[in-house]
Amino acid sequence: MGGEPTLHPDLLRIFSAMRELGFRRRMMTTNGLLLTAELIDGLNDTGLTHMSLSIDGVKRNPTTVKVLDTLRRKLELLAERAQFDVVISAVIGSAPGEEVIQVAEFAKSRGFTPRLLLLHDEHGQIGLSAEELAVYSEIKRLFGRRATKEAHDYRERLIRDGEAPFRCRSGARYLYIDELGMVRWCAQTRMSFGKSLSDYAIEDLRQNFYFGKTCSDKCCVGCVRTVSALDQWRSQRPHDEAG
Repeated sequence: MGGEPTLHPDLLRIFSAMRELGFRRRMMTTNGLLLTAELIDGLNDTGLTHMSLSIDGVKRNPTTVKVLDTLRRKLELLAERAQFDVVISAVIGSAPGEEVIQVAEFAKSRGFTPRLLLLHDEHGQIGLSAEELAVYSEIKRLFGRRATKEAHDYRERLIRDGEAPFRCRSGARYLYIDELGMVRWCAQTRMSFGKSLSDYAIEDLRQNFYFGKTCSDKCCVGCVRTVSALDQWRSQRPHDEAG
């Protein structure tokens, strides 16, 4: 993760190489602003399997232009041409509740997979108001648990218990690379950890795989949760004790 992949000049070559290397899932997350018919066709040709976009609401506001009004034509192109699965995430906390529901309804109407995200703060934590909790419940009712259930149902546990402990594998299974080429645990922990990608080695992967992060119990960073879910059964022992 990190940056906007559609800005990369070798994007199509990278996905073609992934297919040649035998990657079963070839995924990308994009803001969608630079999607064109030509790029979508090129991604079809490379064998891209999944694309994910999050839509912050319907109308522009002071903090985002990544909204349905801006992206509608790009999304229509995806509906017309994409041969890969497209997941559209509505974001609770970034716009009025009725706009969140409109985004989810639009996604379903175009054959995309609707998904629900919870806006987190700069520390990766959530704090939903009563109104936002009501929107969450309404989307579950309209679109089923598939839109909200993910990574051992961590959102439900966060809402119910205030925390959802897990073994965070950021820095190992999940790498966030910032604009300076530094590996971070995630975008919300820039001040906690950083090492240049050019110096990042197997030992760094091993160490961060087992390293316990103090922010993990209340974490709402979905990407980290998802890639870490596979390892819930593993011990969180220090890396130097690992067999």
